[in-house]
Amino acid sequence: MLTVDFSRFPLAPGDRVLDLGCGAGRHAFECYRRGAQVVALDRNGEEIREVATWFAAMKEAGEAPEGATATAMEGDALALPFPDESFDVVIISEVMEHIPDDKGVLAEMVRVLKPGGRIAITVPRYGPEKVCWALSDAYHEVEGGHIRIYKADELLAKIREAGLKPYGTHHAHALHSPYWWLKCAFGVDNDKALPVRAYHKLLVWDIMKKPLATRVAEQALNPLIGKSFVAYATKPHLPRVAEEAAVK
Repeated sequence: MLTVDFSRFPLAPGDRVLDLGCGAGRHAFECYRRGAQVVALDRNGEEIREVATWFAAMKEAGEAPEGATATAMEGDALALPFPDESFDVVIISEVMEHIPDDKGVLAEMVRVLKPGGRIAITVPRYGPEKVCWALSDAYHEVEGGHIRIYKADELLAKIREAGLKPYGTHHAHALHSPYWWLKCAFGVDNDKALPVRAYHKLLVWDIMKKPLATRVAEQALNPLIGKSFVAYATKPHLPRVAEEAAVK
């Protein structure tokens, strides 16, 4: 289940991609399949080991084209272990709402992104997230949980302040918002509640089968209750005079 829409976020074979806070690796795997040179980074060592295992399995199965590479590594989003201008593409999906110093993370992403490079940022959408917070303190008051709710304008302002140029936005995963509302209403750790189990079964069926009816429904509902807000931006090239001054 991808949150980034690669029809709006072009990726070329050979692009060097950083999936920052990769989690289980869903976007990193897609980039690998598309022929990129992928680095999946997360602070969770257990998840990184699992992502590395899947990378190896994908290579063995021939799922990635020739020339594609994939590396999984532990790291700190506030102190990325890469030189300046190392990546053509940076993806950070459902991560920034967890990090107190979100401006510091943005600064690090901009630092490692090449001029002309592209960045995709996804966060929980304001409206659906407010419902979750109102229904359950346990949803967000946990170690490593969500510490803020972004309004779209606020996130875009921070993106611009970091020196990036936004070029598109959209919402995603409308069918997932009711699931999380049910989880929060019945208890975030209570997977046995019948409405939660039934809706989860529906989501799994939808992800596996991808029926036209639910695809159309989700597209229609995304602008209203999409669970995620997605923003795309580029890192501008410095004007030639500024480039020359920087060299000097």
